[in-house]
Amino acid sequence: MPQIECKDQEPQLLGESQEQQQGEESREEEAGRGPARSQVSSPSSATSSANRQLMMLEGKSGPYFSSLDSSIDILKKRAQELIENINESRQKDHALMTNFRDSLRIKVSDLTEKLEERMYQIYNHHNKIIQEKLQEFTQKMAKISHLETELKEVCHSVETMYKDLCSQPEATTLEEEQTHKDSEC
Repeated sequence: MPQIECKDQEPQLLGESQEQQQGEESREEEAGRGPARSQVSSPSSATSSANRQLMMLEGKSGPYFSSLDSSIDILKKRAQELIENINESRQKDHALMTNFRDSLRIKVSDLTEKLEERMYQIYNHHNKIIQEKLQEFTQKMAKISHLETELKEVCHSVETMYKDLCSQPEATTLEEEQTHKDSEC
């Protein structure tokens, strides 16, 4: 039977260098397995060689994939931690805003009460001033009303005296005319 030369090479794992592959090939040769590039004399020996190489791949890829799986798990855990941190931060922010809102409500309420008290004090002060002014106004209006009454009385008296005066001169002029006439005679 003709001999078939098999040129299989092991895939290089990420992170492995050429030197590591050459070191493994030399160990295989020392262990009596022959070089990684082996010659197969029969189909059954080719199958056993392929099985042996598959087992080597599984042995080497197992740690690679488990490392990859652990890296993915680490990334998932880290992402979950970040999400939890964000949620915790948001809860803290919410609590802070709630406390701020409550504090602000209390302060606004206190300020409103103080403003209201001050406003009522000002109202009371203005009420006293307005009361005093209204009292003065009422007194002045009463005085004006009294003076108006007195003025009306004076006007009436003046009118009466004027009428009396006006009516007397006519009588005086008649008397004067008669006295004048008598003196002429």
